[in-house]
Parts: sequence; structure tokens; C-alpha cells
Amino acid sequence: MLRLARNLTITACLLAGCALVGGFMLFVQSLARSEPIPVNRVEGIVALTGGSERISDAVDLLARGKGDRLLITGVNGKTTKEEIARQRPDLRSVFDCCVDLDYQALNTVGNAVQTRNWARRHGFRRLLVVTSTYHMPRTLAELGHAMPEGEFLPHPVVADRLDLDGWWREPGTMKLLALEYVKFVAAVTRIGVGAPDPERATTASGGPRTVSALR
Repeated sequence: MLRLARNLTITACLLAGCALVGGFMLFVQSLARSEPIPVNRVEGIVALTGGSERISDAVDLLARGKGDRLLITGVNGKTTKEEIARQRPDLRSVFDCCVDLDYQALNTVGNAVQTRNWARRHGFRRLLVVTSTYHMPRTLAELGHAMPEGEFLPHPVVADRLDLDGWWREPGTMKLLALEYVKFVAAVTRIGVGAPDPERATTASGGPRTVSALR
């Protein structure tokens, strides 16, 4: 009986391991390798901090008339709009009129909550979401959970230094993707079973973060 239980346990562990590895491979394969060209106009654009390319892409989209306003969520409490605007001095007028900063979100769950609050305040339901390609699946899951009435169009940002096709050759890339996959699985599981959400949004006092730090 003990041997049977042990064999069943070993088999279950092996199957779970295979499922995780297979899921990881599918996760990496599903990530966008290039940035899309948005065609349809949306109501709002939201960019999650974690890379300067995200902010630059989002501001470009706003300047091209792809949305009415832009929310940059998860900004460090010490970072001003002036500092962010210096990244694109040619689009300063866009920053002055149509860009909002969120200083409350400390994680992706908080990003989703603050995006929901901002969207409902402005009456937006159709949003263009700008974040790194590896971060997009978890971001969309959290946004759909926080704002089920919303429609979210992904605009994945693909950094030049990120080799998704040769990820196994770069330990740093492998670690980044594996960690993001674990976070994605945890988020989907939490949402699926209806478990209480972790701390959603507090004041940005949980350590220094900038718009160029990886998330």
C-alpha cells in the first residue's frame, strides 16, 4: 500500500513537472516577437512602468491619435511628469494635455486596479495596453479580473536585447521568462479559484522604482 502511494506520488509529481515545462514552452512561444501596428482607435492608453521603451511607445501612440488620454501606472513617487517628459521633448505638448501619472500601484495587481479606476473615471472601456511582451499575458489577466467590462488591446513592447527565439542561450533571459511564467500561473490560478487578491495598491513607499526598471 505504501509502495502504491509512493508510486502514485512520484507519478503525479512527474506529470505536474511535465505540465509546467510544457506550459512554459507554450508561454514563451506565444509571446509576440515584433510590435504590432495599431489600426483601430481606442478611448484610453495605459502604459505600465518597467522599461523606457514602454513609455516612449505609449506616448507615440497617443501623439498619433490612437487614444484620448494616456495613463502611466506604477510611477515612482519621486518621479515627476517633467522628468518623464524629458524622454520625449518633441512631444511635450502631449504630456501637458493628455498624460496622467499613477503613483499608487506597486505591482501588476495594483496597476490593474488603478487602470480600472482611471478608466471608469473617464468613462473609458476600450483600452490599448502597453507593456513588455513577456509581461503582457499576466497584465491582461489582471486587467480582465479587475475590470471585466473592459476591452483590452495588447501592444507588446519587444526590447532589442531580448532574444525570445534563443532564450535558452542566455541565462538572464531564461531566468526572466521563467519567473514571469511562474507569476503568470500564480495569477491565473488565484483568479480562477477566487482567492483573495494580494495587496492591490498602496502608497509608493515599497522601495525605489523608476520608469526604466524591469518589472
